[in-house]
Amino acid sequence: MAIAERHDTLPLPVFDRPVRVLLVVAPYYGDIADQLRAGARATLAAAGADVEEVAVPGALEIPAAIRLALRHGGHDGFVALGCVIRGETTHYEIVSTLSNRGLLALGLEGACIGNAILTVENRAQAEVRADPAGEDKGGGAAAAALHLVALARRFAEAPRSVGFVAGVPPAASDPGRR
Repeated sequence: MAIAERHDTLPLPVFDRPVRVLLVVAPYYGDIADQLRAGARATLAAAGADVEEVAVPGALEIPAAIRLALRHGGHDGFVALGCVIRGETTHYEIVSTLSNRGLLALGLEGACIGNAILTVENRAQAEVRADPAGEDKGGGAAAAALHLVALARRFAEAPRSVGFVAGVPPAASDPGRR
């Protein structure tokens, strides 16, 4: 059992234009997925986000589904929802490692992803983490996606200087240069 610890959270960002978020849910453990979904949807509703949802068979398919959605555009952010519970074989390590590695790779490419693929030792841990009245990992993942969307929009709107003025000959833009 983990010791209760205080975690600081950022307030939800405020958006000046609509945010479209795709929930990608692996309902392998249906009751856990329902709890994660409830927490994510509540957080997204509080931010005024438009939400679409798709289901995939398991956690390994979540990164691929997000990549497909990225290819076709239309979503500002993504929330990955699923659960992997340790069993008797090494399958747990494969699924938890590769699903999270896939999400990390997409995030490093610029996708705004909140990750609530729970990787736990047992069902009791999953229930506490998924419960919106408990640790609310679904809500936390939705908040993370929203913060990344806000950051991406901030950086996209920032003026960029490339060191020259386009369309102006070098002599005109830099009097010291001949």
